[in-house]
Amino acid sequence: MPRAGLTAERITAAAADLADARGLDNVTLSALARDFGVKDASLYSHVRGVRDLRTRIALLAAAELADVLGAAVAGRARRDALVAFADTYRAYGLEHPGRYAALQLPLDPEEHADDPGFLRGVELTYGLLRGYGLEEPDATDAARLLRATFHGYVHLEAGGGFGAPRPVRASWERSLEALHRTLENWP
Repeated sequence: MPRAGLTAERITAAAADLADARGLDNVTLSALARDFGVKDASLYSHVRGVRDLRTRIALLAAAELADVLGAAVAGRARRDALVAFADTYRAYGLEHPGRYAALQLPLDPEEHADDPGFLRGVELTYGLLRGYGLEEPDATDAARLLRATFHGYVHLEAGGGFGAPRPVRASWERSLEALHRTLENWP
């Protein structure tokens, strides 16, 4: 019998907060059980284990990111949409490091292909690229370029990997201008 007040959604939200505070690798059922004041076994009524829990964090993060990206790019096109998308992506990754780390986990595409958060994120990305007139296979190549650039900045910035005295924001803005020009002149 599930403990009153515990739900998969509540456990996932708490796990996502724990991931942001202590790192995704420190999200365990034992740590969550302690936070909830229950035994580990109580959580198994709602989640199958740590892997399931981390997948749930990834799905939650995908939905959250899609929501903020959608709001950021609404009514914008081309450069304005690209900058809004990129700034929002970067801010989310830096503000929610545990959730962001969960987004990088390899998930079974067949099992999660229909997840609304992931689908919306993909749709927003490809919508941005359609604004530049890109279709397949160029859209996939451009999407990979954007993700690699955005992820690289988030990963390096979060880890203190930018040591030069030039402000990261200045480099970021120049990089976005370079991406915009690349998308306008896709080979």
